[in-house]
Amino acid sequence: MTTVPIPAGAGMTAPWRDTTRSVADRVERLLTEMTLEEKVGQLGSRWVGNDMEPEPSTEPSPAGESETTFNVAPLQDVFAAAGTMSLEEASTHGLGHLTRVFGSYPMTVAEGAAELVRQHRVVLAGSRLGIPALVHEECLTGFTAFGATVYPAAIAWGATFDADLVERMAAAIGRDMAAVGVHQGLSPVLDVVRDYRWGRVEETMGEDPYLVATLGAAYVRGLQSAGVIATLKHFAGYSASRAARNHAPVSMGRRELLDIILPTFETAVALAGARSVMNSYSDVDGVPAGADPWLLTEVLRDGWGFTGTVVSDYWAIPFLATMHRLAPDAEEAGVLALRAGLDVELPDTLGFGQHLVERVRRGEISEELVDRAARRLLQQKIELGLLDPQWTPEASVSAAAATDLDSPSNRALAREMAERSVVLLDAGTALPLLGDGRPALRRIAVVGPCADDPRTFMGCYAFPNHVLPRYPGRGLGVGVQSGVDALRAELPDVEVIHERGCAVQGSDRSGFAAAVAAAGDADLCVAFVGDLAGLFGLGTSGEGCDAEDLRLPGVQADLVAELLATGTPVVVVVVSGRPYALGEVHGRAAGLVQAFMPGEEGGPAVAGVLSGRVQPGGKLPVQIPRKAGGQPSTYLQPPLASAESAGISNLDPTPLFAFGHGRSYTTFTLGDLRISDAEIPTDGEVTVAVRLTNSGARAGDEVVQLYLHDVLAQVTRPVKQLVGYARVTLEPGAAVDVVFHVHADRTAFTGRDLTRVVEPGDVEVLVGTSASDLPCRGVFRLTGPLRTVGHDRRLVTPVDIAAVAVSA
Repeated sequence: MTTVPIPAGAGMTAPWRDTTRSVADRVERLLTEMTLEEKVGQLGSRWVGNDMEPEPSTEPSPAGESETTFNVAPLQDVFAAAGTMSLEEASTHGLGHLTRVFGSYPMTVAEGAAELVRQHRVVLAGSRLGIPALVHEECLTGFTAFGATVYPAAIAWGATFDADLVERMAAAIGRDMAAVGVHQGLSPVLDVVRDYRWGRVEETMGEDPYLVATLGAAYVRGLQSAGVIATLKHFAGYSASRAARNHAPVSMGRRELLDIILPTFETAVALAGARSVMNSYSDVDGVPAGADPWLLTEVLRDGWGFTGTVVSDYWAIPFLATMHRLAPDAEEAGVLALRAGLDVELPDTLGFGQHLVERVRRGEISEELVDRAARRLLQQKIELGLLDPQWTPEASVSAAAATDLDSPSNRALAREMAERSVVLLDAGTALPLLGDGRPALRRIAVVGPCADDPRTFMGCYAFPNHVLPRYPGRGLGVGVQSGVDALRAELPDVEVIHERGCAVQGSDRSGFAAAVAAAGDADLCVAFVGDLAGLFGLGTSGEGCDAEDLRLPGVQADLVAELLATGTPVVVVVVSGRPYALGEVHGRAAGLVQAFMPGEEGGPAVAGVLSGRVQPGGKLPVQIPRKAGGQPSTYLQPPLASAESAGISNLDPTPLFAFGHGRSYTTFTLGDLRISDAEIPTDGEVTVAVRLTNSGARAGDEVVQLYLHDVLAQVTRPVKQLVGYARVTLEPGAAVDVVFHVHADRTAFTGRDLTRVVEPGDVEVLVGTSASDLPCRGVFRLTGPLRTVGHDRRLVTPVDIAAVAVSA
């Protein structure tokens, strides 16, 4: 590898390279040295891999699957065809970011490291002061790179209710990224699910703000512990797009935005120190996030004290012109975004180009706006060590040669995450397959399109689904056991036969007869149904893959109906990125399991739950609806949108399985509710304690969930809202006291004047194991004056777990 010297004008002894000085001092000294052109150069980026041609496929696509070229970002082919300047041209005055060096093409670690060094050297050669570019990559299901571990999708993280596990996973992802020279990861997604039909449900951690906030903050802590900047997205409102259509307008009032959507981001900023935020594509009440100074400056910076960078989602700035029609062209759109508070344009420079220099000189915009954005990015580059005297492109990837992106420790962590995320909806009559008193199984028929395709276990941002469809000859890059192969390994003494039955998508029923015959000849049938993640209409889940309703995709529901009609017991395993309506299946199936895209170790995890080797403990981060149409909204609703409004409408919003639901192969009892005080002031704290006992015959996990209900308020409030949870592992017969420390701030809401307040009055306490199973109920009263609270309020509910001596 040839080392090209850093330009002579780079000032290796310049004060802004002096590590004994404060970061702020170094930033200001560097800004003083930079020309206006150089400062503008820091606001842009270049995606060299955007124009890579896909490899032609030598084999026909499976039935029901499209041969259309995959895009990995919205309108990627359009922007690539329009022509983008070379890296040399883009970095004439320096460059802010390098886009997805590893994440655009299937490369080995060594190849990726060499390409990264090459791109760094091009940028440095064009930078008078030798300022390197920051390198970003995707990491929604792990590092999106060829051969990197594919962890479960984020919706599965939600199902674990385990923040510590999410943090450990994120730290492992960050270590791999840092080892190959990556500085920033575009994750986590902190959108709160508002409509299950939205394609990107799989990328979220669920429908509850507190669950998403706590798990999201844990991800941020983990990733940033490895020296990789976490990026909160999509700020804000994206998940509430009208009719669940990707990028559609968001019809949402300011109060819902403040109470449901923004707290997840606020928590990650306040408690985890998130260093970057990415704007949402959507508009909220007509104002696109990328051009909204209230959101990007008043709330994020003035209100929350955020000091990091705001980066654009890919092409969000030109979209202000082409999609939102707020500006005549990308350059005018760039002015709007810069004024609003956006700092760096990704993935290529279109709106933040050198036209800004002329606009400053003509007096159209203030140079301070350019300085403001450049200052924020330069601060991060200095914090990351990119401007230290000893930094070189080669040194930044020095650990790459010894890095295994799919190491045994990664795979063990992926399996732990997968096992803890699988949700047993209903054990029925057949689960676990191997248990005391169970009849011996001689033959099992494994049916369904998700049984033999490992891609169905992965999210749309997993490299095998995100990039490799463009390169069909490259395989998956990682070892992944399919559902049917995992069952064969799990049940070596049982004959396992397989028939696909149908594809995930499409109307082809030609495989039904063979699948039904196989089920009829078996002692038991296991049906793997659900999603295949893709992008922009080329999958059933994922970005741009929105659903018309919540019926299983294609003809899968019809296949399941025919299997159930055989009389053979059928266990249905739903492998999906969103919840699907199972009302016609529940009660007829011999068992129901939900596996939210469990990643490369998903096959053994699901097989282990089916056999009983793995004790299920996952909980639903989203409800499972009963019917495909007229589906329920999320659980977080006021009385008139909940089951309490029965008789008002002929549509019943009651889900089939509630938020937080999940069964186990053991049993638990929950009781002995103790509330420390009948009354506390509006700035006080109350403890809520319950006793959890494993009353079954084997060890297992239960998630104790605390909900509050504001009985009477100045605006409508949810009938219940999660404010605390704890996942507890107990041996048979063991018991613990779960103690929640609930500050009055946890009852705060946005009042009529859009000020966040704690209001005196009665608060109902509900503790249980799901939003519909809440056996422990009580009340405490908030007393004293109405209290206004701000960003310094308590955002979490601490939990203590204390063992209890149990009499023999």
